Amino acid sequence: MTNSSMNLLPGTTCCPAGGGGESVMTLIIIVGIFLLVLALMRWIKRSGNMKKFKNVAVIIILLGAVAAVLAVKHLRKQEGCVAGACVSPANPVAQASGAEQKAVLPRLVDLGADKCIPCKMMAPILEEMKTTYAGQLEVEFIDVWQDQSVGQQYGIRVIPTQIFFSADGKELFRHEGFFSKEDMLAKWKEFGVELK
Repeated sequence: MTNSSMNLLPGTTCCPAGGGGESVMTLIIIVGIFLLVLALMRWIKRSGNMKKFKNVAVIIILLGAVAAVLAVKHLRKQEGCVAGACVSPANPVAQASGAEQKAVLPRLVDLGADKCIPCKMMAPILEEMKTTYAGQLEVEFIDVWQDQSVGQQYGIRVIPTQIFFSADGKELFRHEGFFSKEDMLAKWKEFGVELK
């Protein structure tokens, strides 16, 4: 397989999963602590009583500790989840919630673009496999030039790339470049998936 038979995808680093709430929560905590310290300083300045300062300082430290614990719990809850569904770049199949999941089938994902020549050559093969093996195999084409984040999510370096997933969502194999129907069927057979 030579580079002339494939196209490179720009920006190939994998995106980290996460809820994105950590920066907002951190900002809220910092602003809250700043406002508490500012209020404390004003109060001390007016009263001039150091004994009261110690009592208020203890209360502020306790409030800060409670806020930190709540922030950590919130971040752990958000970590790796988007809209209640776990996101894992290595296992995009697991992203669908229970209500959205279809029958559990082996899955072939072809990541390419509608303007790349090897991708165009594979398009009729994928369509034929999609109809011929409906109910036995899920076949999906994703245009990574239209949505580069999907290419990054799957860790794509070259298009077309075919990824074979087992029925339980584990990646079994990936191939870069044009892949004939016969070779794909042989690969499925190698994994114990008999397509009729």
